[in-house]
Amino acid sequence: MSRQIQAVYEKGVLRPLEPLKLDEGEELDVVLLPRRKSFPRDAAHLLADIAKLPLEGAPEEFSGAEHDRVLYPEMSDDLR
Repeated sequence: MSRQIQAVYEKGVLRPLEPLKLDEGEELDVVLLPRRKSFPRDAAHLLADIAKLPLEGAPEEFSGAEHDRVLYPEMSDDLR
């Protein structure tokens, strides 16, 4: 069984933030996923980048206008 836990690195040791139900001496593989303490850019810059994105792609590309027809073909035909 695999699961993800939270831990803190203190004095050279990883300390879980919650009790673990493990057998003494049990060996594990550990994957480290560091948390970011803050966003690399503030929200205003991120929103400005999103606002610059085009609303529709080129005609030969999938567009948001086709969303319902592609995901729900039978339902969208009934609504026409």
